[in-house]
Amino acid sequence: MKNRSLVRCIVLTLTIAFLNPLVAQDTIKPAPDRGADEGEGPFDRLIIRGATVIDGSGAPAHGPMDIVIEKNRIVEVRNVGTPKVPINDEDRPQRATKEIDASGSYVMPGFVNLHVHVDGGPKAPEAEYIYKLYLAHGITTIRGVPAGNINWVQNEKKRSAQNKIVAPRIFAFHTMGQGEDWKGGSVYTPAKAREWTRYAASKGADGIKFFNHDPEVLGAAIDEAHKNGMGTVAHLAQLMVGRTNALDAARLGLDNLTHFYGLFEALYKEEDIQRWPQGFIYNDEQHRFGHVANQWNKIHPRGSEQWNNLINEFLELDFILDPTMTAYLAGRDVMRERTAEWHEKYTLPSLWEFYVPNRLDHGSYFYDWTSWEESAWRKFYQVWMSFLNDYKNAGGRVTVSDDAAFIYNLYGFGVIEEMELLQEAGFHPLEVIRGATMHAAQAIHEPKGKAIEFGLVRPGLLADLVIVDEDPIQNLKVLYGTGFPRLNDETGKVERVGGVKYTIKDGIVYDAKKLLKDVEDMVVKQKEAKSNE
Repeated sequence: MKNRSLVRCIVLTLTIAFLNPLVAQDTIKPAPDRGADEGEGPFDRLIIRGATVIDGSGAPAHGPMDIVIEKNRIVEVRNVGTPKVPINDEDRPQRATKEIDASGSYVMPGFVNLHVHVDGGPKAPEAEYIYKLYLAHGITTIRGVPAGNINWVQNEKKRSAQNKIVAPRIFAFHTMGQGEDWKGGSVYTPAKAREWTRYAASKGADGIKFFNHDPEVLGAAIDEAHKNGMGTVAHLAQLMVGRTNALDAARLGLDNLTHFYGLFEALYKEEDIQRWPQGFIYNDEQHRFGHVANQWNKIHPRGSEQWNNLINEFLELDFILDPTMTAYLAGRDVMRERTAEWHEKYTLPSLWEFYVPNRLDHGSYFYDWTSWEESAWRKFYQVWMSFLNDYKNAGGRVTVSDDAAFIYNLYGFGVIEEMELLQEAGFHPLEVIRGATMHAAQAIHEPKGKAIEFGLVRPGLLADLVIVDEDPIQNLKVLYGTGFPRLNDETGKVERVGGVKYTIKDGIVYDAKKLLKDVEDMVVKQKEAKSNE
């Protein structure tokens, strides 16, 4: 416990925004080699038969379709009939090495989670736990922001690409200035920013995450990143937004904004910075998160000239918003998030200990969280959601991610929560799924100047797919690993339906329920170990 307290103090000192990956990754175990019984394939010719396809483009569900996969690529998506009419086998692709009967099931592209921290101990000491929770929820690609220790992540990224481990595809964004073998010192000038960016590119980084940098430093790094085919994303810290709000960052060339920081500041009506109350200390997290929601009525209103101008300029700059609303969901109803039904089976005791209110773990700030804070956060969400929906309606791209595991937000489950929140904001489920697939894939590939390799059910793309027996358009809740309780009128009993059935990554078919059972066993094992301490 003394060692853990020391780690917590170091983490708090270095950054309040996220755990220091260099500290955390010293204690996280890399994923073990993939076992012989973990996933089937890839196959010479896998055919998914009779599926209803939601292709990720925003198009309506269509089918029945047969999807042909050879090795790790989709080679054909064929319409084979009409619903409720027997299918003529002569119209179907033949010569399957392996078949999956998906009659009555729904097939979507694998989900892409753009805000992931594989930051390990002490809260989640094994990468396997994190990866399997994501794959069990249909998440076939993750973007680490920051991904953590550069050498550690690059090794995991390579092993995942080779399918030597059970893990989503990994894209690694690193926080500017970090790197275990970076010898250039602090990055606080444009020249240093360019030097560090070239260093990160040489290490194989896919992009940069910014947190608290002066605008001239930010601009130089963004420019250098794009020259090196790297993407950029920013959490514009409250320490930073006084000089660089979301519009300022977009004008500097930033590709993606994560969270909401800087967005409200770009719409202030009668102030230039947030008027923090007397006694406010940023490092006191209840101050930080309790007061930030009070911006909801400080901005130009929905539909105003300023509101619409911001949307239009974001569109011109092709700016992608990645809100992670699920990351702050407990702010508006902490009891709901604390008592979510998945925690008992799937949350590690060590992670639960991290969540419990305390002044050392980031995001565990509910020291005295009252109805006042929750009321402000509910109003804040209403305004935030209205902007996201208006931006989407104007043609802007809004993506899906979770930023687990902070603030009672669990890996994988948080992604589905984010989908529900976007529907609450006004998105049709087809638009939500598009944000989690095609648009998220574009956010990864476009800075590299490449066409997407996944994110659509299309011939030529990688075979990253999700199969679920229930209709996610009818109810996004069926994507939760815990499924959805529904009354069976024939038996008069409530039964659990849904949950992802199969996740296919790189042509390898994973049983999602088995992945969840592996996670459950990890939780049981840790509980037993703690009970014996």
